[in-house]
Amino acid sequence: MKYSLFILFMFTFMVSQLYEFHYINEAKNWTEAQQYCREKHTDLVTVTNMKDMKRLINISAGYQSEAWIGLYYQTDGTRKWHWSQSEVKFNESETNWNTNEPNDATGVQNCGIIWKNLKWGDLSCNDHRYFLCYDDELILIKENKTWEDALYYCRDHHHDLVTITNMEDQISVQQEAQFASTDHVWMGLHYAWSLDLWFWVSDEVVRYKNWASNEPMDDCDMSGAMETGGKHKWRKKRDSEKFNFICSK
Repeated sequence: MKYSLFILFMFTFMVSQLYEFHYINEAKNWTEAQQYCREKHTDLVTVTNMKDMKRLINISAGYQSEAWIGLYYQTDGTRKWHWSQSEVKFNESETNWNTNEPNDATGVQNCGIIWKNLKWGDLSCNDHRYFLCYDDELILIKENKTWEDALYYCRDHHHDLVTITNMEDQISVQQEAQFASTDHVWMGLHYAWSLDLWFWVSDEVVRYKNWASNEPMDDCDMSGAMETGGKHKWRKKRDSEKFNFICSK
């Protein structure tokens, strides 16, 4: 996957296949930052693994201090850290807190920030800081179509059927897939019987794989679909079957 770095007016953003990170150098409190991100982008940034955090450092050249991320400490009686992106569960094993953080130093530090060294901290949600937004570059289409019809739909209305090249992509796609109305969703993965190989319609080489056990079985008129539940494994399905599907924008 290739990344490009751009500077555009008041913010910097990095392009990936499935989402973009945006650094906003306007000082806002956490709630205002969340509202801004939801109105102009998708949400405040969710950081689910170290690769996400390493990517964030590439867009941090414009700030020297902490910036808001989509992390908050719920104070309605069930005190627990949550992500602003509600469908993503906070995982204690995937945190990167700075030493002695979170410390709730003033008793009201209920919102999360990230420093340029990728460490996290907590501050009062009323403090004014720069912040990080992201744009989701995926869209789940809740229409049941054959693989070929799904491919043409994505190319006519968006960009293409989704390509998955690494674990980060897999996580992003399965977060969308869980909201589908079918038990599988089509991806841009197709089997070329005459060449005896699986390929992505985006021309990406199939390196990362998440096939279920005993898959794939090479046969003609087959394409790849992801399970919408469980471990979100890939399954080979007849092109004529009809599922929801995920497009890249």
